[in-house]
Amino acid sequence: MTAVPTARNRPGRRGLVLALALLRACRPRQWLKNLLVFAAPATAGALADPRSVLLCLATFGLFCLASAGTYLLNDVRDARHDRRHPRKRHRPIASGELPVPIAVVVGFLAVLAAPAASLALGNGALSALIAGYVLLTLLYTRFLKTMVVVDLVAVASCHVLRAMAGGIVVGVVLTSWFMIVVSLAALLVVVGKREAELRATGAPEPAGEADLDEEDGTHPTRATLLGYTTDYLSRMRTVASGAMIVTYCLWALEQGGGPQSVFHAVSIVPFVMFVLRYNLLVDRGSGEEPEEIALKDRPLQATLLSLVLLIGLGIHL
Repeated sequence: MTAVPTARNRPGRRGLVLALALLRACRPRQWLKNLLVFAAPATAGALADPRSVLLCLATFGLFCLASAGTYLLNDVRDARHDRRHPRKRHRPIASGELPVPIAVVVGFLAVLAAPAASLALGNGALSALIAGYVLLTLLYTRFLKTMVVVDLVAVASCHVLRAMAGGIVVGVVLTSWFMIVVSLAALLVVVGKREAELRATGAPEPAGEADLDEEDGTHPTRATLLGYTTDYLSRMRTVASGAMIVTYCLWALEQGGGPQSVFHAVSIVPFVMFVLRYNLLVDRGSGEEPEEIALKDRPLQATLLSLVLLIGLGIHL
C-alpha cells in the first residue's frame, strides 16, 4: 500500500523548508556590514553619479555572496560548539535543520563565485580585493579565530576591506583620514562584540596560550575568549574610541573654508554621540550582535542619520 504524502513530508514542502534554512544560515541581517562599500564614495561625493551607485550596488551584492558563503563554512566548522551555546544552537546547521553537505557545497560555490563574478566589472584591483577577503575569512575560520588578538585584527580587517572596495570600484582616493577612522571603528565593533560575548559567559579567568588549542568541553562559546579579560577589552575599546574621535575631529576641522566647513565641524557632535552611545550599549551587554544594535537602537540610528546628513550637506553645498 502506497503511503500518501502529508503536508510535512511533501517534496515541495521539504524544499521550501531547506531553502528558508539555507537563507537563515547565510545570515542576511549581517549583510548590513557590506553597506560599508558605500562609505568612501559617499564621503567623496561620488554617489551623485548614477554609474557610481550601480557599481557600489554590484559590489555590495558580491560581498553579500562572499560573506554568505563564509558564514556557511564557518557554521559547519563551529556546529559542535554552537550546539552548546544558548543562542547559536538554534542556527540552522547546528540544529540540524540544514544538512552539512548542502551547507558545504553552497558555501564553497558562493566563495568561488564572488571573485569570479567580480571580473565582469572589469576592475582587477576589486577582484583581487574580494579574493583577498575570501581568503582572509577562510583563514579566520580555519586558523585565525583561535589566536588571541589576531582574531580581532582579522575580523576588523574584513570590515576595512569592504570599505576599501567601495573606493576602488568607483575610483575615489582612499585618504589616510578615511582609512584610520574606518580601521578604528572596525576594531571598536569587533572588540565590543568579544567583550559582550565574554560578559555573557560569566567572564572566565584567562587561560594560558597553551590552553587555547582546544575548547573546554563545558565552555559554551569560542576558545579565544579564554585568553581575554573584560578589563583588557574595555581598555581596548577606550583606546580605539579616543583615537577615532581625535582623528575624525582633525579631519572635520581641516575641511577648507566656506559655509560647508561649518557642517563638517558640527558633524563632530553626532559622531561623538554615536561613539559614546555604542560604548554604553556594549557596557550594558548589547554588543554581541552589532547588527541588532544597528537595527533596533533608535538613539543610535538618530545620531547616525544626523551624522550622514551633516556630512552630506558639507560635501554637496
